[in-house]
Amino acid sequence: MLGYKVPAPDEALLISGGRAKGNAPFRVVTGHGAFVIPFFRKARFLTLAMCESEVAEKCVTQQGITLNVRAVIAFKVGNDTESIISAAQRFLSEQDQMSVLTGRIFAGHLRSIIGSMTVEQIIRERQKLATEVLDGSKEEMARIGLAVDALQIQSIDDDGLGYINAMSAPHNAAIQQQAQIAQAQANQAAAEAEQESQRKQAEFARETAIVKAQYKAEVDKAQAQAAQAGPLAEAQAQREVLEMKTELAQRAAELRQQELVAEVVKPAEAEAERVRIMAVADAEKMKILAEAAASHKRVALDKALIDQLPQIVEKAALGLSNSNLTVLNGAEGLGQVAAGLVSQGLAIYEALRGDIVEYDDAPPVPTNNDAGHVSL
Repeated sequence: MLGYKVPAPDEALLISGGRAKGNAPFRVVTGHGAFVIPFFRKARFLTLAMCESEVAEKCVTQQGITLNVRAVIAFKVGNDTESIISAAQRFLSEQDQMSVLTGRIFAGHLRSIIGSMTVEQIIRERQKLATEVLDGSKEEMARIGLAVDALQIQSIDDDGLGYINAMSAPHNAAIQQQAQIAQAQANQAAAEAEQESQRKQAEFARETAIVKAQYKAEVDKAQAQAAQAGPLAEAQAQREVLEMKTELAQRAAELRQQELVAEVVKPAEAEAERVRIMAVADAEKMKILAEAAASHKRVALDKALIDQLPQIVEKAALGLSNSNLTVLNGAEGLGQVAAGLVSQGLAIYEALRGDIVEYDDAPPVPTNNDAGHVSL
């Protein structure tokens, strides 16, 4: 766009020819663009990028020893408006002069600070040297609108005088000694490691031989066991077979014994028990039958005697009728006679009955019959 200017991110746009804020001689624009009226306004750009300046200076120490010091300074124009105005008023036309001026400023401060220090301090405390140079030049750099980001001391030497080398000789000797000691220790450690390695190799060889011997012994033992395994296994199998046969025979004998008990002993015991029970039953039966028979016989005899009693009485009465019996008291006398006949008949019955009972209880007596035979 005509008249519109935009600065780069690392640039500042300076517009002159018009009024600026405050007491600024020109307008400063950063981060955005602005309109510049042609012919009435003038626009220029000032770099805000990082710049570098190198310093190579001969400096004399507090001891009077000349040292060659090389340093690098990193700086830039400050970001604030005042720093940009200060730097623009000094370096806008010749911005390369910022590095030259910065180098000179730092060279002067470097000579001043090194002159107050010894070589030993400079060598051992290089960071302290850089810090003091930065602190000494900060105010002066700020007045010209520059800000230092870093200062690095690159090298320090005595230009071949040998002072720094002489100063470092004791340290070098100590370091050499330490290096020799370390080398000797390393050699000793290497020798010990070599001896340890040889010892371990020998031990390994010995253990390997032992292991091989043990392995061979185990192999031989295994082979011997394998050779004996067949006969031993066969003998073991035969023994187990014999044991099983013996066990089977014992079990067969026990089974046969149980079968004999079940087939012979138990039936015999059962038959004997049956015979005993039957004998007892038969004896009891015979006893009952005998008692029944005896009782029946007495009943039958009693019945027979009772049946014969009227005849006995009748026979007795008949005998009386044939006798010369005189009854004096009439009917009463006849009753008394009849009662007497009955009583006589009963006496006869009791006599006969008693004889029959005694006869039944007594053993049979042999008698002679008409045929000449003896009968019971």
